[in-house]
Amino acid sequence: MKGFIKVFFFSMSITLSAQNQQFLKVPKFNKEDLTKEKSSVDPKAPAELLYRSVHYRIDNSNGYLKKNVIYRVKIYEKDKSEEWHNLEISLFDNNSGDREVLNNIKAVVYNLEGDKVTETKVEKSSKFKSKENKYYTVNKYAFPNIKNGSVIEYQYEVSSPFTYEIPLTYIELDIPSVYTEYVFDTPVQVSYSVDFTGSLSPKYKVMKEDVLYGSQHKTYRFGYDNLKGFKTEKYVKNNDNYRTKIRAELHSTYFGENLKMYTSTWEDIRKKLWDHEDFGSQYKKDRLVKDVMPAGIMDEKNELNRANKILDHVKANYTWNYNNGFYAENGIREVLKTKTGNTADLNLLLISMFRSAGISSSPILISTVKNGALNLGFPNLGNFNYVIAGAEIDGKFYLFDATSKQSQANLLPSRVWNNNGLLIKDDKAEVISMFNAKMSYANLTAKVKFNEDGSISGRYFDRDAGLLALNAKESYDENPDKYKKQYKENFSQDFTDITSTVLANGDFESKMSFSSQNLIDNVGKKRIFNPLLFLNQSGTDFNETEERKYMINFVSPFVRVKKVEIEIPEGYTVSDLPKSKKITTDDKEISYSYIVENKDNKIFVTSEVKIASADYPKEYYPAFKQIWKVISESESQVMSLIKN
Repeated sequence: MKGFIKVFFFSMSITLSAQNQQFLKVPKFNKEDLTKEKSSVDPKAPAELLYRSVHYRIDNSNGYLKKNVIYRVKIYEKDKSEEWHNLEISLFDNNSGDREVLNNIKAVVYNLEGDKVTETKVEKSSKFKSKENKYYTVNKYAFPNIKNGSVIEYQYEVSSPFTYEIPLTYIELDIPSVYTEYVFDTPVQVSYSVDFTGSLSPKYKVMKEDVLYGSQHKTYRFGYDNLKGFKTEKYVKNNDNYRTKIRAELHSTYFGENLKMYTSTWEDIRKKLWDHEDFGSQYKKDRLVKDVMPAGIMDEKNELNRANKILDHVKANYTWNYNNGFYAENGIREVLKTKTGNTADLNLLLISMFRSAGISSSPILISTVKNGALNLGFPNLGNFNYVIAGAEIDGKFYLFDATSKQSQANLLPSRVWNNNGLLIKDDKAEVISMFNAKMSYANLTAKVKFNEDGSISGRYFDRDAGLLALNAKESYDENPDKYKKQYKENFSQDFTDITSTVLANGDFESKMSFSSQNLIDNVGKKRIFNPLLFLNQSGTDFNETEERKYMINFVSPFVRVKKVEIEIPEGYTVSDLPKSKKITTDDKEISYSYIVENKDNKIFVTSEVKIASADYPKEYYPAFKQIWKVISESESQVMSLIKN
């Protein structure tokens, strides 16, 4: 309540800045928009928003949430703005009688033919519907007759019975905006906590009570002029975390003398979930799992070993259906029959088994990396979309996730490592930090020989450990053919006899054969080549010229070792070797070494980069830039063999 009151009283001092601003007033279409040749906000932009309005309101007549959207988009370069040539609108159906409905959609494309403005409407043949999953249907529209200079305009309304959470709206998009506004109106009896994050402040601001739609309402109105397109950066978990955005969640309702409070603290969330049939009730009672526990599990006296055996049992017998969520989709009883379920089904089952085996375990709510970072100053259920298991064992705290067949204690999928989680204990809720400190390893090895025709052939081994192994195995399981094809795409080589397997220690290894004519330059008696062959890094990802804005994220600390062993063909001698190089930061956080040796009639090349932490503040960017430059320069060196 305190946070909400702060927002409200702050509004009293800023309403004046928008007294002359008319919100929800769509400017008339202007022919001059069709003659514009470039954006005044960013002349290099392939498209820009001329006008954008996102308006949410709680309808006082039926309590529904109405979302009204209007976009007017200018296309400067058709071939570089494809994402704006189509429109997708997702509608939710809870399969229990409540669903969202799309109304009043209008879409038109304006063009200038000579001096005449032409309009092309979206026809039925350009409309598609697809069922994404059991809950979501996506309405898709393809805009016709788009050219350089076109203006696309569309508007629609979505009527929704789901009013607990006002969907997230990004103010900053990838293209510039001449004007963007966000409006949220709600009857005074229905109070929302508004979550406003990001670096941009609105030019026009109104937050006050007013008579709207025939009754007293609270209104939140924000207007932005001349927004630049959002610039993404590499090595960021989710760039969307840094976009300016707005969302809201129901705080309280007050009808008559009845005040009803909703979640406003982390403890409120715990209480809401504790007895929920699709959450707390799933793992508090262990009678359902007693008969499906691993045989002889209680004979294992080491508690961590016991937990690991239970995790292995769940992974081996139950499969994730790739649906996220912290509420059970099917429930433990059904999962025991069907052997499949969503994130909550599997991990609440795991928690129930842990508890049945005498292990202190509780759920941890998280927001996946793709879903975005938690706003710790804004406790709300809408932040979360995933649940994992936590366990206190021998004075240490461990994390578990049964959705991945490769997971282990404290070795979780990349999607999970998103800085924070909410631990739901039986008696309290607690925000915890979640950072992946477990080192991962990538070992890339090639053993090659020269052939008489000037080509080379050999074997290549790609072996991953830790999180890298988990990610590789998940990619392989999802699509083995696509996984194998990536080697050819990444290295531009024809690989054959590719086999991939999980080793006894959990490492994931792929082996393959290759031969190549394009890695060697035969010039007279010389054979000139890069001794790292196809494994060399020729460029650098740390090449941004503007000042770094965001943290540098790798998800996992890692060591990547590239080794190449080359047999020197008979009758040849080494003319020159590349220079070896070593570089490290003063704090030993980042290091790189490149060593080339000639011994036992072979060339041995070893390239090793070590990143000691998963995340770094932006101030480390110059160090990464320098070391990645050294990597690129070192691994671009060539050597030669001369025929005697």
